[in-house]
Amino acid sequence: MEKIPNNFLGLENKFCNYAEAAFAVLPVPYEATTSYGKGTRKGPSAIIAASQLVELYDEELDQDSILKFGVATLKPLLFKSLKGSKALNLIEKSVGKILDDKKVPVCFGGEHTVTGPIVRAFHARLGDGFSVLQLDAHSDLRETYSGTPYSHACVMKRIWDFNRNIVQIGIRAQCMEERQLILKHNIDTFYAKDIHNQTHWMEKAIGKLKDKVYITIDCDGFDPSIIPATGTPEPGGLGWFETLNFLRKVSEQKTVVGFDIVELAPAKTSPISDYNLAKLAYRLMGYINKKKQSE
Repeated sequence: MEKIPNNFLGLENKFCNYAEAAFAVLPVPYEATTSYGKGTRKGPSAIIAASQLVELYDEELDQDSILKFGVATLKPLLFKSLKGSKALNLIEKSVGKILDDKKVPVCFGGEHTVTGPIVRAFHARLGDGFSVLQLDAHSDLRETYSGTPYSHACVMKRIWDFNRNIVQIGIRAQCMEERQLILKHNIDTFYAKDIHNQTHWMEKAIGKLKDKVYITIDCDGFDPSIIPATGTPEPGGLGWFETLNFLRKVSEQKTVVGFDIVELAPAKTSPISDYNLAKLAYRLMGYINKKKQSE
């Protein structure tokens, strides 16, 4: 039996050549500040392994999406003893290289802290000309947490410090400090309690976004029935088709410049979370590429 290539989707060479690929998958197995369940450093490899079982035919888009674009999988970043600002600088530099090579970066974390330097790489090239769309159970707007400003609980505050164009979806866990910041500065936060079983919020949220959008998907934004393997699960999360519907609308109406999926803490007893996130990544690539082809 032929061995499956160890890359995203298990692709043969003609579909994963970096020079020709539209997307570049970067595994970012950074974990330094997880505050409940551990194991996010194993998330990137789990998503890639599960992706090799995802069907290349996309039933929603009615196509073998991989025939429309290539996906190159880069080697995982090696952090060794790097933590804090040194680790984040490595991430920013690596994503910057992908952007300079005119690829769409798709980053698999690791804890949510990794999103800060990813967004900073975009900011260095686009300034304030893009929005950050966050799907998450938590606001992540704390100034510090457990003695560090580089905690996964602070990532959106670190981003907000230099780019205030953020829109939050699915929030259902935060502290008073975060709530007060949202109210004081009118941060566009769509709480799970207000959007459950509704659709009107989607166009309103999209209307808050600039034309270019970076998407960060903390997998705990989903309901735990869909993604149970995450370190800080919260009940009452986003549904599968609800999320796909929203991401499709965003991709149709805006230009998605990249995305990440973070906070997967793989569970040995069940691969459902790994597989669902792999399928989500492939579907979102299909949405993004479809918009590109129509332009």
